Amino acid sequence: MLYTRKGDNGTTKTFGCDQRISKSSIIAEALGALDETNSFLGVVRAKTNGIVFKIGNGEIKFADTILEVQQNLFIVQAEVAGATLFVSSEKVNRVEKVVDEIEKVLPPIKTFFISGATEIGAIFDFARTLARRAERRVVAAHEEGKIKISPETLSYLNRLSSLLYALARISSHSEGAEEIKPDYQ
Repeated sequence: MLYTRKGDNGTTKTFGCDQRISKSSIIAEALGALDETNSFLGVVRAKTNGIVFKIGNGEIKFADTILEVQQNLFIVQAEVAGATLFVSSEKVNRVEKVVDEIEKVLPPIKTFFISGATEIGAIFDFARTLARRAERRVVAAHEEGKIKISPETLSYLNRLSSLLYALARISSHSEGAEEIKPDYQ
């Protein structure tokens, strides 16, 4: 059944908890932002299916990388909802390794860039902004003491936006698109 009617009064339940919380609570906001990020990453994965970039001695398959992130975001959502799961340090290291490999082939960052150099770059940039919002919501719930989040999960959420930014840049770079700097005029 796709509906239970139990949330009709504006409340919901989290993992392993019999108590209902407001759908506008900071926990529900964090879970919603994570869900929104993960859902949009599904669009990104579908749009990038089959795109492969050679990086150093290896390659990056965009869809596989995004699927891995989506799986990890389910772990983050479970932790936020109260499960005893958390993102491992190995998963944080994996993201760092991908970002490091991408940075080896890109020009160094000296300024901000305007999104939209390529379609794929733009969707990665949008995913990055959603990931940042989700990170802010999770951090806020953690700081208010509403949830406990592992240091590894916090690190993962912070690295995720770096990964998405690196993927945006490499996709635009590989298509020969110019990164446009804001002129602040």
